[in-house]
Amino acid sequence: MSGDANGYDVTHITVLQGREAIRKRPGMYVGSTREPGLHQAVFEVVGRAVNEVLASRAGSVDVTLTPGCVSVADDGPGVPVEAAGDEDGPGLEALLTHMHPRARPGRRTTKALSLPGIGPCVTNALSSRLTAEVRRDGTRWVQEYTRGLAVAPPTAEGPASGSGTTITFRPDPGIFHTVECSFAVLAGRFRELAFLNPDLDISLTEARSPDAPRSVRFRFPGGVRDFVAFLDAPTGTPVHPDVIAVAWEDPRMAGRAELALRWSTSREERIRSFANSRPTPVGGTHAAGFRDGLVAAVNAYACEHRLLTASDPGLGADRIGEGLTAVVSVKLDHPEFEGATHGALGNPAVRPCVEETVREHLGRWLEEHLEQAAAVTDRIIGGPQQQPSGNRPSR
Repeated sequence: MSGDANGYDVTHITVLQGREAIRKRPGMYVGSTREPGLHQAVFEVVGRAVNEVLASRAGSVDVTLTPGCVSVADDGPGVPVEAAGDEDGPGLEALLTHMHPRARPGRRTTKALSLPGIGPCVTNALSSRLTAEVRRDGTRWVQEYTRGLAVAPPTAEGPASGSGTTITFRPDPGIFHTVECSFAVLAGRFRELAFLNPDLDISLTEARSPDAPRSVRFRFPGGVRDFVAFLDAPTGTPVHPDVIAVAWEDPRMAGRAELALRWSTSREERIRSFANSRPTPVGGTHAAGFRDGLVAAVNAYACEHRLLTASDPGLGADRIGEGLTAVVSVKLDHPEFEGATHGALGNPAVRPCVEETVREHLGRWLEEHLEQAAAVTDRIIGGPQQQPSGNRPSR
């Protein structure tokens, strides 16, 4: 049917951009207007501060929850302020009103708290009020926003003590079903980030009720090794005391990988995978490479020590994974995710790189730790009573 016939033409099309588009369709930018979307609005602001720490421009991030309000502070150099004549790239107002004003080549050091193409401007647009404070070059600058619109230009409010940026915002109750964040949800994600990035120091403070204040700080120098120990703690007795861990740089995948694993008496398999600190619940090439290497290493060891029989010629991934806790993390210059939700990593080069290192490192660990290796293979194959004693490695 033609436009003339039904009276519909280009004059009926409304193009929404920027703040107006975000407020009209908030779910497109933070996922929903319920609690998960509220938390994503927090992550958009926290992500910028986390990247300052991981780029060695700041030392810590502090997040504080007050009634209906969230404050995110870092001790970096402070966002450039246009009103001060800063020329160090786009500044405060661009950060809070435009998507990705400070894009940088390569994404290995960009930690995925934010959704792709978003940033603090989305949080600003979805807040009834936002205050930005910048401490930079000895001056304290303040700028206020209402529903994404600047009330006035940044104003110099006197001398600054130290440097950094603090963004305090009130999620708009006219948009979100709730404006009170879950302390547990935020703490869980911040803890996860600290495990994956040993240089990160991040705190979360609950100040919404004077009767129940609490604060937690997350920093884990042991990285993914500490992560596995944490995940293992409530599940069962470890089969072997060592957490097996390895980290390496590989130019073939233009990135770095870290992994840690340990078997326990639990029957559950817990393999957590991440790409650039973003959870990949569907897995992807890094998780597939880990499984490939795991199966190859365990089967090679079992064959070498004659632990397999004609009726049990090989061990599959499901059998080897029973009771296994593992964390697989890759940080790539150019990650390629599958699907709109980025639930799986797609970089083809990652799979053989991870497989090769897991096979070699785990195989070497098994040969160098025979007593622990025997405990692992007993756990997988079914116990020493099923194996002729002469076929087991010496202890």
